[in-house]
Amino acid sequence: MPRTRSALLALPLLAALAGQAHALASFEEVRREFRPSDTQVLDRNGELLQRVRTDPRVRRGQWIALAEVSPALRTAMVLSEDKRFYAHSGVDWRAVSAAAWGNLWNTRTRGASTITMQLAGLLDDDLRRGSGGRRLTQKLGQTVAAQRLERDWRKDQILEAYLNTVPFRGEIVGIDALSRTLFGKAPHGLDAREAAVAAALVRAPNARPALVAQRACELMRAMEADARVDCEALDMFASAALQRKAFDASEGIAPHLALRALAPALSRGEREQDGSVRTTLRAPLQRFALAMLQRHLRELRGRNVEDGALVVLDNASGEVLAWVGSSGELSRSAEVDGVLAQRQPGSTLKPLLYAQAIAERRLTAASLLDDSSAQISTASGLYIPQNYDRQFKGPVSVRTALAASLNVPAVRTLVMVSPASFARQLGAAGLALAQNGDYYGYSLALGSAEVSLLGLTNAYRTLANGGRYGETRFLLARVPPSQPSPGGGRSESPAIDPRAAFIVGDILSDANARARTFGFDSVLGTRFWSAVKTGTSKDMRDNWAIGWSQRYTVGVWVGNASGAPMWEVSGTSGAAPVWAELMGFLHRHEASRAPAPPPGLVQAHVRFGDELEAARSEWFIAGTEQPLFAIPGVAAESAARITAPSDGTIIALDPDIPPRHQRVRFEAEGRGLQWRIDGKLVARGSSAQWLPWPGRHVVELLDARGQVVDQVRLEVRGAGVVARAGR
Repeated sequence: MPRTRSALLALPLLAALAGQAHALASFEEVRREFRPSDTQVLDRNGELLQRVRTDPRVRRGQWIALAEVSPALRTAMVLSEDKRFYAHSGVDWRAVSAAAWGNLWNTRTRGASTITMQLAGLLDDDLRRGSGGRRLTQKLGQTVAAQRLERDWRKDQILEAYLNTVPFRGEIVGIDALSRTLFGKAPHGLDAREAAVAAALVRAPNARPALVAQRACELMRAMEADARVDCEALDMFASAALQRKAFDASEGIAPHLALRALAPALSRGEREQDGSVRTTLRAPLQRFALAMLQRHLRELRGRNVEDGALVVLDNASGEVLAWVGSSGELSRSAEVDGVLAQRQPGSTLKPLLYAQAIAERRLTAASLLDDSSAQISTASGLYIPQNYDRQFKGPVSVRTALAASLNVPAVRTLVMVSPASFARQLGAAGLALAQNGDYYGYSLALGSAEVSLLGLTNAYRTLANGGRYGETRFLLARVPPSQPSPGGGRSESPAIDPRAAFIVGDILSDANARARTFGFDSVLGTRFWSAVKTGTSKDMRDNWAIGWSQRYTVGVWVGNASGAPMWEVSGTSGAAPVWAELMGFLHRHEASRAPAPPPGLVQAHVRFGDELEAARSEWFIAGTEQPLFAIPGVAAESAARITAPSDGTIIALDPDIPPRHQRVRFEAEGRGLQWRIDGKLVARGSSAQWLPWPGRHVVELLDARGQVVDQVRLEVRGAGVVARAGR
């Protein structure tokens, strides 16, 4: 009786409160601030790439406009929750009176809360229903807020907001999450049976399936008065639907890129107004790349190839246009992102090595290198490199050695450059190694270090851009491209001599030069200008194809995420067909022209002694050109190098041994050599001894013409020995 008296006394009070202003958000504000529990990762044009669960507390879908909700659901919801929704102004006073009268006589009646009142409680935390129900003051406030909503909002806006914010069952909030979770379809496709079950859940979200089915059956009878409703079948249907807990936490065509993009986007607020994340990818390209990679990998299953990855970069901007981290359901390690995983790149480091040797004027594209059995002394013993086919070609030009991917000439080139210096060059191109160059030794020429597909592809993009290194970017920039962004930036820095980069690109685009290994009818050949290099790591664990056109750089890896070796997969049967098809797709309607030579290059006619190779026109850095290349003389001078000590050696003097007995021995290969230390000539010949002094020193090796052909840096540390001034 006291409860009834309170309810009756509240009626005059409501009239007084109804006129008071109450701060409620507008419909536009509510819709704008709505956030799904899943974040949509979009391509550059707003097309959906991936949906990722980012709010574990609730399951909330997208905001659904009322016009996109099935008429059956709108009818069921109004019949179930507020029959006079379109007639009252926020409060159904007839329902209030009926509820008060029922309470007076202890009769169970339908509650008096309208859809508008429920929405007010959903929008205002102070009015939200607690575990023990709403207090009288909350009910009064809810009534006032409902009347204000009716004055400021249209009926369709109230119903739309209600359907998007009302809790249904468990963690499910809003009609989109409910429709996709329980019925596996969008809200516009709900039929009368599904609509009745959905509306029944609002009244009793956690009720047993039988009670939900009973309520739904009553609703269907009200909705379809002349139709026969099979309540038993509805019971079975409701029981099955309510067993479905949630749809996948993540689904789409770019799972690895989505996870990569979400972290900076969420932490730095780089979201669209609707909460989505916009990336630089192209959805049509991403779909094609994923399907095409999976198709090629199915064809390679008989060769124990399970995984693959690819990435496409825009040369000018560094934007990622496609990112496929794995073969998806074909892989037992689908969660591993092959674009970022560290693996041995095989021969794909050779273009960067030859670019450095050409830039340092140790070699030209026409210089002859000896492709024969080699035994190179190292600190850990002899290093004996082999070619892929276990055969040797004899003297070959640099153009042939690189294009045909010969191993021994590459190792001989690294001997000239030194592993430590090459490691620094790789770092400048964005491939920072885990260890210094001396750790890998001369095997670094054949890719013994580990790099990622993204880093390696971007290093090739450096070659494509004339030696300018720039970071990659996968979030669509909201700032000018010249400024850094959370997903990478466009800041560029010179990393490779542009003349050397051009020459290497010209070699890798030369189908005739690669014919010795790949033949004239190779999959690497394209109908447009492109430069490409393949590589296979030790024991056939990784197969690569990296290359570029005028606008794009494409990197492909195939292998096994587990590290298991492939069977009989070569440079042209593994990653290369994927690379070629992807390049063809990119250039279906787009031309690719050869780059223009940068300043400082000259083109000259060259011949080779003993007709080792056909005469041709060749590119040179100005000042390095010559008309004839033969085995004697030039090859011997080019091969001159310091064999001991290695670059970066630290020498410690022992104070207990007389200084005159602590000499450092220098060793070199070549003829007519001279030694210079800190700019002073100290010895001649292939070996020399030097009395060390504390400090840092530069040791240079000069050829017979007085040109520096190699150098190393040393540091001498002494205990109790005073260094001379200037040392």
